[in-house]
Amino acid sequence: MTNKVNRRKAEDTLMEPANKRDLPEILTLLTRSKLPQDGLADHVATTIVAKHNGHVVGSAALELYRADALLRSVAVKDTLRGQGLGKRLTNAALALARRHKTKTVFLLTETAGEYFSQFGFKPVQRSEVPRAVQRSVEFTSACPASALVMMLRLRKNREGGVQTGDLPITDEHY
Repeated sequence: MTNKVNRRKAEDTLMEPANKRDLPEILTLLTRSKLPQDGLADHVATTIVAKHNGHVVGSAALELYRADALLRSVAVKDTLRGQGLGKRLTNAALALARRHKTKTVFLLTETAGEYFSQFGFKPVQRSEVPRAVQRSVEFTSACPASALVMMLRLRKNREGGVQTGDLPITDEHY
């Protein structure tokens, strides 16, 4: 019964841009997910939240650096994991990157490399990351030097939209 209730919650979540009032709940979610909070307050304008009954149950944020972006703070409330909410949040963040004319998205992860590979992210060396992104809080202090660096090039498809690897980015949930 609990799994059925949780599935309904995941399906009934609303995806929307975050605002400053959401920040305390986002930070709590990140703490519970063992993800860094440092620097996120500076990027609320490019953060997406999933809400259920008015409460934040998921997040994904972008730090924008001209043609590049850093995907960070992808988190889902533990009782809603495994039901596609993280995928919806990641796709919404990549759609936001597209709207900002981002060409390359980077991320750092200690545990989710395999997860992000489904979106087309590939491991890269830190030296391949543009300096502006390397100067971010995530790179300089929030994530350990041992974290895996991954990169995704957003490219135009035949219809003029942008896609990631073989997965089209849509604005369906954002």
